[in-house]
Amino acid sequence: MLTIPQINLKNKVSEQEWQTRIDLAACYRLIAMHGWDDLIYTHISARIPGSEHLLINAFGLAFDEITASNLVKIDLSGNIIDPDCPFEINPAGFTIHSAVHEARHDAQCVLHLHTNETIAVASLKEGLLPLSQYAMFALASMSYHDYEGLAVNADEKLRLQNNLGNANFMLLRNHGGLTLGETIGDAFMHMYDLTRACQVQLKVLATGMEPIFVDQSIIDGIKAQANIVHTGSTGGQKSWPAMVRKVYRADPSFAT
Repeated sequence: MLTIPQINLKNKVSEQEWQTRIDLAACYRLIAMHGWDDLIYTHISARIPGSEHLLINAFGLAFDEITASNLVKIDLSGNIIDPDCPFEINPAGFTIHSAVHEARHDAQCVLHLHTNETIAVASLKEGLLPLSQYAMFALASMSYHDYEGLAVNADEKLRLQNNLGNANFMLLRNHGGLTLGETIGDAFMHMYDLTRACQVQLKVLATGMEPIFVDQSIIDGIKAQANIVHTGSTGGQKSWPAMVRKVYRADPSFAT
């Protein structure tokens, strides 16, 4: 069995960077726990507060192998900051994430997954439909980007940025889902809402019966209601500490 290079960066990076590493590693583990990972593919990236440096997963590691220390620190051009880093990153994954981080300085975290449900709904001409409360949260800040093949073409970045605009949810046509947030917890909760919305939509449509669509006026007002309920832009502020505790209970090695 091939071994993973063991690195310990605790007390070797700033407190802000270490906390970002802990939260991002927890997010990777949560994605694996939900069964939303895709072997070694797809990515979650996070900006280190106060810098232009990003953290992203090492290419070749499964999500349940991600730790705070083996996340790779890169700049917006994809250059690995530590010359002694034993890992590489996935260029295709970096193209999407760098495009979003370049355009959206308000977002600390960008989360991109290939779940069956998000791919299925992203492959429907109508996209996400107003069929559930989960869909309301997503539709209040939804965008779409057409499929252009593997994301290795730098020319695609501008089109993706333009399509994203100020939205926090994106369905990548025929490809999957993307969410972003002011914190890692926010980005995770956005993906949770988007994934549940897609799951419910597929189940509703599978009945073959006529669905009830929520009126657009409700969608327009749901964002303000969410702010009141969650005391913030999303539920990330309230739910994230509980999610991190869940990961600690399952396997505390993520925090090494």
